[in-house]
Amino acid sequence: MPDRTTGNPGDTGLQQGFSFDEGVPEDAPLAARMRPRTLDEFSGQEDATGPKSMLRACVRAGTLPSVILWGPPGCGKTTLARILARSVDAEFVQVSAVTSGVADLRALVGDAKKRRTLGRRTVLFVDEIHRFNKAQQDVILPHAEDGTVVLLGATTENPSFEVIAPLLSRARVVRLHALADDAAGEVIDAALTDVERGLGRWSLSMDREARKALVDGAGGDARAALTALDIAATLARAEGAESIMPVHVSAAIADRRPYYDKAGDAHYDTISAFIKSLRGSDPDAALYWLARMIDSGEDPLFIVRRMVILASEDVGLADPQALQLATACQQAVHFLGLPEGVLAMAECAVYLALAPKSNSSYAGYLRAKEAAANSSHLPVPLHLRNAVTSMMRDFGYGRGYRYAHDEPGHVAEGVSYLPEGLATAKFYQPGALGTEAALWQRLEAIRGRGAPQSTTGNHEQP
Repeated sequence: MPDRTTGNPGDTGLQQGFSFDEGVPEDAPLAARMRPRTLDEFSGQEDATGPKSMLRACVRAGTLPSVILWGPPGCGKTTLARILARSVDAEFVQVSAVTSGVADLRALVGDAKKRRTLGRRTVLFVDEIHRFNKAQQDVILPHAEDGTVVLLGATTENPSFEVIAPLLSRARVVRLHALADDAAGEVIDAALTDVERGLGRWSLSMDREARKALVDGAGGDARAALTALDIAATLARAEGAESIMPVHVSAAIADRRPYYDKAGDAHYDTISAFIKSLRGSDPDAALYWLARMIDSGEDPLFIVRRMVILASEDVGLADPQALQLATACQQAVHFLGLPEGVLAMAECAVYLALAPKSNSSYAGYLRAKEAAANSSHLPVPLHLRNAVTSMMRDFGYGRGYRYAHDEPGHVAEGVSYLPEGLATAKFYQPGALGTEAALWQRLEAIRGRGAPQSTTGNHEQP
């Protein structure tokens, strides 16, 4: 069922059991009790809600556009949506993209139309809007466009990938971020001292190291910080302590894993950081991102697969052994599993990070691919064709071919292996780092030129 919360004083939200003005029950979790009630209380997101923000200007004008709130868990998306609805005196109707079907949405739109005839606006808040399928989004589209509803969507995923283009074009995307340490600390301090809604009536202090551990453990998630604070305070009081100590915080946040959806942004962003660290020859960063992925439950074979790709794409012929090591790592991880497989993965990551880099073979392939696409009409030269029958020999198949092993240096000088019109094309442009430096010299000798003068390597990007 949808959650309807009105902005009128005295009205009661059906699911929550309270309105914005009434506050929350005393036995509600601390994170619910400390939920910000106004934009001024909503701190830590200055770009989104600060004095010069688009949302603040709209609220001052008494209007509100459709908005997609994009950010990680615990950054305040739902809270902000409620505040915005109240700020413009609109009916707040919350639905979940997981449980609401097309029929539910049509019913909600029907209610919004009736409400509109009475001069009251409806804010439709769609939690996890990235899980809405196209049919569900299509139902909302015309009604968000004509103003029947103001759409506020919340998503942890990149809306440009998950929200249909027509709906996205009719909404503003507001980016929220994980709370900075200072902002998280302010949230904790406020909850610890607030007598009306927080823990102030218990008169607990907090050890400095305990506070730091709580900020670090929350990872920018205000809800997680308040939940852990609630537990830590309960543990301290159970012992008769007057101060929350590191041991209480440690027990409250024990084994809390960071947010990491293996099908979402965190998955792709973290593997991207890992690969870029390897490519950038930073073994420390590579090990850090590797640990982040492993600790978050990422599939180790997915990580190794990307290392195998990098060994070919970015190390390449500068160190051909990198590909051997990467494929050996894949076999080791497949054989050992976790946690032992991490040993091979760490070894491989450090090796790949420190290996000389060259993308010359891949860049050469892309140049050859482009040439092949533009010259597919060119026939294979006759001297390169295999003369299987006498008729083929009569037609000149194989004529003029010279067996390389019968030639000096096993190279048939003056023989072209490309189609006519491409005989002088040069796709492979080697770098001068690692093993590839020797390949460069050999290639220059084969092509009949002098040894290369540059020692800076190949920096051309494919």
